[in-house]
Amino acid sequence: MGGLVQFRIKRLLAYSSISHNGFLLLALVGLSLESVQGFLFYLSQYILTSICVFFILVLIGHSLKDRKINYELLDREHSPLQFIAQLKGYFYHNPILALSLAISLFSLLGIPPLIGFYGKQLVLSAALQEGHVFLCIIAILTSVVGGVYYLQVIKAMFFLDGSEEGEYPSSENTQLKNKNKNKNSLDLNFKTLPSSSLTITVSTLTLINLLFILCPNIWLSSANILAMLFLNI
Repeated sequence: MGGLVQFRIKRLLAYSSISHNGFLLLALVGLSLESVQGFLFYLSQYILTSICVFFILVLIGHSLKDRKINYELLDREHSPLQFIAQLKGYFYHNPILALSLAISLFSLLGIPPLIGFYGKQLVLSAALQEGHVFLCIIAILTSVVGGVYYLQVIKAMFFLDGSEEGEYPSSENTQLKNKNKNKNSLDLNFKTLPSSSLTITVSTLTLINLLFILCPNIWLSSANILAMLFLNI
């Protein structure tokens, strides 16, 4: 619920991780083969998707140096990308990064046929087999709440006009203005091109999200083998 009132995108992702940790704990309610398999699969896909999201935010922050941003609102200790409002109309600035971020967020939300859907399906299926119907209902409701703040980011990128930069909450505006009274002290070192390794990593992780349904057996079998080893130990 705390993520619904967040304006900073990284803080919003931090709140969303609380919900994902809840899914991981739900998988550990029972120590059956299915629950441990669901835990390992969910953990692995969540780690990869989260890495992809934060790498995309780094690349978007790099690209924002070319846009007309109100630098009075930027804290020199952070990257140029701080607020969801800064993503307004970003799809028209860089459609590839916007689509990659949307795919990753939909995966975190659990939209089929992305990999995040199968992670939640395994966890909920294992919990239902253990008879935890009420906990599964709570998990589904929290996923719906999570969809609201994920869709805020997607709405800003694809459906809002980005012509009015610097449209931020007044409380954040005042706080950052007090920190940055001296404009000349800003030294944002985002003039170098993003590394090829970063772009390759984002591309690979995005393709894994998209194409997992074409070859799911390797990942699922690996999680199953690891679960059996864990239970044998």
